[in-house]
Amino acid sequence: MEANLDSENQPMVEGSSQTLQIDHRRARFPCCIVWTPLPAISWLVPFIGHIGICREDGVILDFAGPNFVCVDNFAFGAATRYLQISKAKCHINSHQSGYDMENQHSQDELGGEACTWDDVLRKSTQEFQHRSYNIFTCNCHSFVANNLNRLGFRSGGWNVVNLAAFIFLNGNWVSKASMVGSFLPFVVVFALGVIFGGWTFLTFLAFFTFLLVGWFLLGTYCFKNLIQL
Repeated sequence: MEANLDSENQPMVEGSSQTLQIDHRRARFPCCIVWTPLPAISWLVPFIGHIGICREDGVILDFAGPNFVCVDNFAFGAATRYLQISKAKCHINSHQSGYDMENQHSQDELGGEACTWDDVLRKSTQEFQHRSYNIFTCNCHSFVANNLNRLGFRSGGWNVVNLAAFIFLNGNWVSKASMVGSFLPFVVVFALGVIFGGWTFLTFLAFFTFLLVGWFLLGTYCFKNLIQL
């Protein structure tokens, strides 16, 4: 279940005299999307990784297995990239939190009163605690996209594809070391593959990338019920 807020690190919401503070040493990323490489997969396709979304106190939530949402224990290691979400671009009021009737979310599901960022994340967490995990059809990106749609961030419409592109193109690196650590395995594997495998390795890598990216593109835009949000 969700941990209590750290008494020494109470959330500082936008609109107050202070702004939300990020403390990567304590793994606190208030109102952020966070990213880390996936073992093996990111070694071959470095723009694919594991992501989570953070509460107002900076605690990371991520969908990491069947009926299981990690709280303050980011699966696959420390966050290496983050992107803070502006609350000014969200519509968190309950009448706007139901993002898409095709995804079976009623517009009044969060109650008749206005709710907070953490209320929305709690609702998604409760839902995904009753979902089976499948890396191809219901994964960590599904969980974060579900949260962003409930939050009404940029009017919703988030899916696993545009979310992955969004964090890859706009995310900030936690440090130079985290950037090196994220790409170094890919560089090593690519170099060794070219040296020992030549065109055979390059063909395999292109085929693997095409299949992986193609699956999510087709599942998102052609077969809309295939990948869950």
